[in-house]
Amino acid sequence: MNMFAKRCLIVAAVGLFGASTAFAQDDQAKSLDELLKMVQQSKISESKEHKQREAEFLRDKANQQSNLNKAKATKAAEERRSEELEKKYKEQEIQVAAKRKQLQERLGSLKELFGHLTSTAGDLRSNINTSVVSAQYGDRTVFLDELIDKMNSATKLPKIEEIEKLWYEMQRETVEGGKIASFTGTVIKPNGDKLTQTIVRIGNYNLVSDGKYLTFDPKNGKIEELVRQPDAFTANAAALQNATSGFTKTGIDPTGPAGGSLLQALINSPSLEERWHQGGTTGYVITAVGAFALLLALIRFFALVGISSKVSAQLKQEKANPNNPLGRVLKVAEDNPNVDGETLELKLEEAVLKERPAIESGLQLLKIISMVAPLLGLLGTVTGMIVTFQAITIFGAGDPKAMAGGISGALVTTVLGLIVAIPTVLLHTFLNGKAKRVLHILEEQSAGIIAENAEKK
Repeated sequence: MNMFAKRCLIVAAVGLFGASTAFAQDDQAKSLDELLKMVQQSKISESKEHKQREAEFLRDKANQQSNLNKAKATKAAEERRSEELEKKYKEQEIQVAAKRKQLQERLGSLKELFGHLTSTAGDLRSNINTSVVSAQYGDRTVFLDELIDKMNSATKLPKIEEIEKLWYEMQRETVEGGKIASFTGTVIKPNGDKLTQTIVRIGNYNLVSDGKYLTFDPKNGKIEELVRQPDAFTANAAALQNATSGFTKTGIDPTGPAGGSLLQALINSPSLEERWHQGGTTGYVITAVGAFALLLALIRFFALVGISSKVSAQLKQEKANPNNPLGRVLKVAEDNPNVDGETLELKLEEAVLKERPAIESGLQLLKIISMVAPLLGLLGTVTGMIVTFQAITIFGAGDPKAMAGGISGALVTTVLGLIVAIPTVLLHTFLNGKAKRVLHILEEQSAGIIAENAEKK
């Protein structure tokens, strides 16, 4: 029995050891009685803690019940307030409907007038947003925006001053559209610089400054100088800016909603040099061939002029001069006075044949160039179309700009080929005629010498 009691105490001690490790570590029982005493003290301590926790729980329960009662009271109060507000809302809704009906009855014909005012203000705002006059008088649409919003609100009415201002803006837009006015503004140069300059506004069409045409962006309020100017009219633009009275001729561009659309299109129009570069490698080859043909034609022209003048001078002389083809042919006859007619004819034909290459030099090459130049243009056309079809394959047919490069190259090379071929054909015909004239004189004089020799014998 004593052994059983000891084992129970040991088990209880082990359980207390797990629940209170610190206590077991700090206070080690030295005997079973002391251990029993420690268990008794721990039981008493736990009983006190449980009572304390129970008291705290009861206090929390009482507080929660109090809060619940307060929440129920607040809910009831808010429900009563909601019923009152809902009742008040219905009453005010009836009053608003009555007031609106009263407003519509009192507006009468004014309602139609406000409709016209709204429409007129909207049209004027649209015109001002695209008007060149806005470059001089900006921020005119702020007033119109407020006026239109007010008339569309159905709760506000425009003032007499606002209606008069609408009329004033309409009159000002009309009057300024027919005036040539000068004002100071900021101009954005093609290189990005911003300069304050005197700007001349030509009605509602164009802006000019320092002899240059300007473009106005109503959306951003920017005034920019056109990258490319219509050179034929810039002098008149400068004259207009410097004029103080009277009439001055100048060019205006009324195209587009705000004018100047055609001038803005000049930016995308390539210059003559840019068009030439669009021909690419084939275009450069055609140009080089054309330049060579022109140089060759000039050289042969001066050479044939010199030969022709010397031959003409030889025709007036009795003695052969070896400085010209005819003189050298006549020299053959003078050197062989006693030969028979057949031999003399052969010698003269040989002399004429010797002179022919020098007289016709370069003419055959000109003829070849006149035939090759169109073929080079055709080659450029084919390569340009290949580039076009490659662009269609990559980007599709929906973007014309992607195809424009190849088409431009094809057309430019065709034009360059014809530009080289046509004058080359004319130059070859002209020079060939001069050469044939000289050869005709040589053959004619040879035939005369042979006939004269035959008569003598």
